[in-house]
Amino acid sequence: MELKDRVALITGSGRGIGRAIAHLFAKEGAAVFLTARTQRELSATAEEVSKTGGRVGFAAADLTQEAECAHVVAACREKFGSVDILVNNAGHYGPVVPVEGYPLAEFDKVISIHLRAAFLLSKLVLPEMYARKSGVILNMSSLSAKAAYSWGSAYAAAKAGMLGLTRVTAAEGARKGVRVNAICPGPVTETQMSKELGAVLAKKMGVSAEEQLAEFLNGLLQGRAQTAEEIARAALFLCSDQSSAITGQSINVDGGVAFY
Repeated sequence: MELKDRVALITGSGRGIGRAIAHLFAKEGAAVFLTARTQRELSATAEEVSKTGGRVGFAAADLTQEAECAHVVAACREKFGSVDILVNNAGHYGPVVPVEGYPLAEFDKVISIHLRAAFLLSKLVLPEMYARKSGVILNMSSLSAKAAYSWGSAYAAAKAGMLGLTRVTAAEGARKGVRVNAICPGPVTETQMSKELGAVLAKKMGVSAEEQLAEFLNGLLQGRAQTAEEIARAALFLCSDQSSAITGQSINVDGGVAFY
């Protein structure tokens, strides 16, 4: 088991990529603590993990709020005693509009959910990791941080900001036993966010959802979408000792789009 006796706090883990990470990490021996905004989804995922023999806890929270970030970290420690791994996966795409029409309140919301929450949670768990000289933080960025797509300025800015946060935190923690990396997924079309985004883009482009998706996937070297399971397996590698010499990196799991 790659994560035996580790405790992983995973945000955005009620569904999609976060849910897949929770299942795989639990299967690999970690105790997983789940958090997201929707209690119902968290409860369902926790029940699934528990039924397969995994150790699991959860707490619903709005991670744009500093106090709720602190509550989640405290709840994880109360349940399992520590935070060995932090996966910053919580996300929200926001409006699909050009920069000049992007509402400021929505821009702030997207930045808060992605970048600010990752910063706050990292800030909360780092002292503990430094004290024991071990720990891993994984930030879920995106292909959007490295490639240009119209109508998603806040999302792209937030995800690019997470790469900067990854590098700085890795530099600060490298001699203190803490590794920090990021994953940049391509399109994971099975997720609710991806489906909703695809429908909006298709409408704006005046094509069917099937046509929009086919054209986008054709731009990937593999010509297909990535799966939540594939992202979870990359996350497992980066959070396990198998990647013990890797820190400060952003790993593309995108079917061959970005080459840096």
